[in-house]
Amino acid sequence: MSAARQVVVEADGGSRGNPGPAGYGAVVIDPATGEPLAETAEYIGVATNNVAEYRGLIAGLTAAKALFPDAGDALRVHVRMDSKLVVEQMSGRWKIKHPDMKPLAARAAAVLPPSSVTYEWIPRAQNKHADRLANEAMDAGRDGRQWEASASTAVLDAPARTPSTLPPVQGPPGDQVAGAAKARAALAAARGAADTLFPVPEPGVPDTAVPAAPVSAPAPGQPAGTASEKAGAPQQKAGVPQTGWGSAPDLGVPATLVLLRHGETALTPEKRFSGSGGTDPELSATGRGQAERAAGHFAALGTVQEIVSSPLRRCRETAAAVADRLGLDVRIDEGLRETDFGAWEGLTFGEVRERYADDLTAWLASPDTAPTGGGESFAEVAERVAAARDRIVARSAGRTVLLVTHVTPIKTLVRLALGAPPEALFRMELSAASISTVAYYADGNASVRLLNDTSHLR
Repeated sequence: MSAARQVVVEADGGSRGNPGPAGYGAVVIDPATGEPLAETAEYIGVATNNVAEYRGLIAGLTAAKALFPDAGDALRVHVRMDSKLVVEQMSGRWKIKHPDMKPLAARAAAVLPPSSVTYEWIPRAQNKHADRLANEAMDAGRDGRQWEASASTAVLDAPARTPSTLPPVQGPPGDQVAGAAKARAALAAARGAADTLFPVPEPGVPDTAVPAAPVSAPAPGQPAGTASEKAGAPQQKAGVPQTGWGSAPDLGVPATLVLLRHGETALTPEKRFSGSGGTDPELSATGRGQAERAAGHFAALGTVQEIVSSPLRRCRETAAAVADRLGLDVRIDEGLRETDFGAWEGLTFGEVRERYADDLTAWLASPDTAPTGGGESFAEVAERVAAARDRIVARSAGRTVLLVTHVTPIKTLVRLALGAPPEALFRMELSAASISTVAYYADGNASVRLLNDTSHLR
């Protein structure tokens, strides 16, 4: 049998337009010296980023095999890529549903025995060599020619490498939570473990039809408040789990819930109450564009492993746009639907105040009061949202799950994670197609990591 041989393959692909003019690059590296052993790149015409990335993987594996044709099963290849989609799919953790990806993944898997190849996600900054090769290939295609190894300067842009043994891959590719959890454990070494997974849920919060004030609408142009404004910090009580950074022992990688509000409907810009008791509107043209931009954002990140949606149409349409890009199924959870606003459905806040002034005042004053006509109180909404959260988190330790839902459920999840009182949520701004993130640890601690991010829409 041939002596065992270990190499690293770094691969990348890109598309200027997605789809657009595309190319890939790959480099084979000796881990013992850090030196590149082979480079390959090619302009492949019009294609998507994902196709180009898979083509780069195939080329890198093929180049590694060609360097050691007699190694057979003794060849070990460790692939490093900044595409989490490719890494997760080739590692077998994500299903491959997109018809363009299946044959490419099959080709990659056939180059070497599956037991000979391992995969690791790396940040783009650590994949500069392959990235530069891919850009050289695209530049060549732009000029009507193919990439030539003799003219490449990609190695000059490569990060400095030092000889090393390849570390085992642990947990989700690129996940840095383990280190953060160790820091949390060190800070909380003197504290005891939590008794329960989650605190008792409290009442929820209203839709953005309700202004960012507890009783009356803000004056035109007045900005909404922030989540921390007048919320106050919850006091630690004996026997109650500490939240946030005050964690108990390190209980591993959390379940991360990425909260995506649906894109706009015709009712959204008019600030009308639009819950689960109304007309169930579809996304507007603007909303569909927002959903596509969100889908592109999550495809680029490559971190989402499951998608769960509210049953309402605007959420299902938003979720479908993301699912199509990621090749994932969409699970429906009734607990994620919006509040039933009763007789207020389709009305603006001002119209409700004119018609149902007393009911509106009572509703804003107490989370136990329902809207006129038999709608849901915030307390009822919080109860079902918390139940949905518990179901999803219980099966998602160490995973990243995208929840496509509405204003009230998202604000409720954030508020409960913060341990904030119900009135604090009147001061949260939550834009259409915005992204918020909460991580849940097994000891009951929750960490709000993002709120109302709309950078992907610009």
